[in-house]
Amino acid sequence: MARSLDGLVLSPVADQAPGQVGARTRFTYHERDGAIWAEYAGGDVVRGHLVGTREGDVLDFRYVQLKQDGTTSSGHCLSTVTDLPDGRVRLDERWEWESQEGSGTSVVEEVTH
Repeated sequence: MARSLDGLVLSPVADQAPGQVGARTRFTYHERDGAIWAEYAGGDVVRGHLVGTREGDVLDFRYVQLKQDGTTSSGHCLSTVTDLPDGRVRLDERWEWESQEGSGTSVVEEVTH
């Protein structure tokens, strides 16, 4: 199993669709006893939260976010945690909106300070 996500900051490696999470978005993850949660913001997202579980290297969570235009949206995501050769963490994600149409994939990686 990849290392704990607790305290890690991750960011998308590329922009998603306009008005969504993008390369300027930062996720701060927390993990304890199989539970995971994170706060995120940046780009078009004013504030976002995710909460879910981790079993092995699979995260299963729901997310909700407030965008710059004042609208909110929510969805479900399954992510696979892997360790990169340089020691950073990567999440390969499959997500689907629940509050609107749309689904896709994304990749987020640990930000080095």
